[in-house]
Amino acid sequence: MHVKKSFFLLLMAVGMLSSCSVSKSAKQDRNTIDGYWMLNSVSYTGSEGKFKSELFNDATAACFEGSNWFFRKNNSTGSYVLANSSDCSQQERFIRWSVVNREGMTDQLQFKFIDDKYKDISGGVGYRLDISSLTETQMRLQSKVTVDGSPVTVVYEFIKNE
Repeated sequence: MHVKKSFFLLLMAVGMLSSCSVSKSAKQDRNTIDGYWMLNSVSYTGSEGKFKSELFNDATAACFEGSNWFFRKNNSTGSYVLANSSDCSQQERFIRWSVVNREGMTDQLQFKFIDDKYKDISGGVGYRLDISSLTETQMRLQSKVTVDGSPVTVVYEFIKNE
């Protein structure tokens, strides 16, 4: 009887671990994203006109252009510092990030804000961006928003820093 119970517990543990595993696609994306990136440009598609937007409830798109990002895959943490401008706070923002694999859909990069001790400071609120393209040297992320009832896609173009 003791052997059956031990086998059952082992089977349950293996099942739980496999259900929490990261897909091969997400692992590959995480490996590629790992490191230092610069957000080269923020643009908008799907609607005409000029936009003034606040991204991630933090700062304007102009402050994000030229911002430096760091992603550490081994503990899923990272940070970013906005572009060096008098209008943009140079304080480092810390994040916890992951890649979400969605069967039959585009993978997503998701993140939420944490403090320097890795504690959630966003109340569980986070952001998901579609990974529209990803190579060793460039990354394009997109998010869909609505402006005055019309769909707009925000496009984030990153380049990898050596």
